[in-house]
Amino acid sequence: MTTDETTTAPPTGWVGSWNGPHHRAALNLFMLVVLGHWAEHVVQAVQIWVLHMPRPQARGILGMPFPWLIEQEWLHYGYALVMLVGLWVLRHGFVGRARHWWLAALAVQVWHHFEHLLLLIQALTGWHLANRPAPTSIVQLVAPRVELHLFYNAVVFVPMVVAMYLHLRPTASELEQMWCSCRTAVPAPVR
Repeated sequence: MTTDETTTAPPTGWVGSWNGPHHRAALNLFMLVVLGHWAEHVVQAVQIWVLHMPRPQARGILGMPFPWLIEQEWLHYGYALVMLVGLWVLRHGFVGRARHWWLAALAVQVWHHFEHLLLLIQALTGWHLANRPAPTSIVQLVAPRVELHLFYNAVVFVPMVVAMYLHLRPTASELEQMWCSCRTAVPAPVR
């Protein structure tokens, strides 16, 4: 076992708790938040491409009753930060192949978070990238915002799902490395 495959020792404190005896519960809670966010994006996509709503009126689930909420950059930044922290904190419980996939999701989320930080700074200061009329991320200079965020969320979500699948179906050697609560829920190891 090399140090890049897993941590050498379980972390302590609340991080250790979330990655040890409460890893499965923490992952389930984290995935509930992620799926709720995905629902917002999917509903917005349906509103635009199926219901043919104008983009400014396609606000997802929460944005329909609370239109002011969806227009707040701090909300989008807050979610990007929650994702970044969740991916960072929960990484300790992953080993082997699952850890590599989880770290891939984390790497993409680092960039996604940076883009949202840039948007938040623009919203707070009034300065807009490339003198655009509204806050604009770097990649948004070449891709529309709705499509871009669907892409970002997919590119983070897919490796997360692969990581969780592999985490719950470890090889025999990965099972030996696991120390989190998910270990007890694992079926017979893959040979």
